[in-house]
This record gives sequence, structure tokens and C-alpha cells, in this order.
Amino acid sequence: MGYLISETTREERRRIVEESIGNINGSCDGCMAGLAEMYQDYIDGRKEIREINMEFRAKYESGIDGPDQ
Repeated sequence: MGYLISETTREERRRIVEESIGNINGSCDGCMAGLAEMYQDYIDGRKEIREINMEFRAKYESGIDGPDQ
């Protein structure tokens, strides 16, 4: 089984995200819900996982949308 949007159904993509992240319904500190939301474009078939990860990494490394210190 592949991971590309063209190779998967919406349900398969949802399952891929759930299995990768873990318990997305967990509420230990609210982080899981944010991660699930981050991959919603993949689940909906709008962006590949690679694109989402690259965008997240670019923001993290550049400090865009990050706290001021």
C-alpha cells in the first residue's frame, strides 16, 4: 500500500494518520488534536504528507509564527 493521495482512499489516509500519530482523541495536553488538524489536508486529499511536513519544518526552522524571545 502506498501513501500518496492517488494511491489511497480517504479512509486509508485517515487510518495512516491515526496509526502514525497514535491516539488522536487523547487529551493529555491538547497536542494530539493539533497534530490531527495539521494532517487534515492530507486526509481530505488536498496535500501530500511530504508537503505538510515540509511546510511545518520551514515554519519551525525559520521561526515564523513562533514565540518572540
